[in-house]
Amino acid sequence: MTKSQAIQHFGSISVLAKALGVTYEAIRQWDEVPELRQYQIERITRGALKAKQQSGAA
Repeated sequence: MTKSQAIQHFGSISVLAKALGVTYEAIRQWDEVPELRQYQIERITRGALKAKQQSGAA
């Protein structure tokens, strides 16, 4: 998911921040949604937003 998709789903950065238990400024600093936050958002939204599958190098 992209940062803009997450913000759009929640309606604002403030609401997203509250849902994640982080500050508004923390989210503003993201270039991309961190991987673990993506999984947290996926769980909070009950799958409405999906975490990107990261390809792990062995």
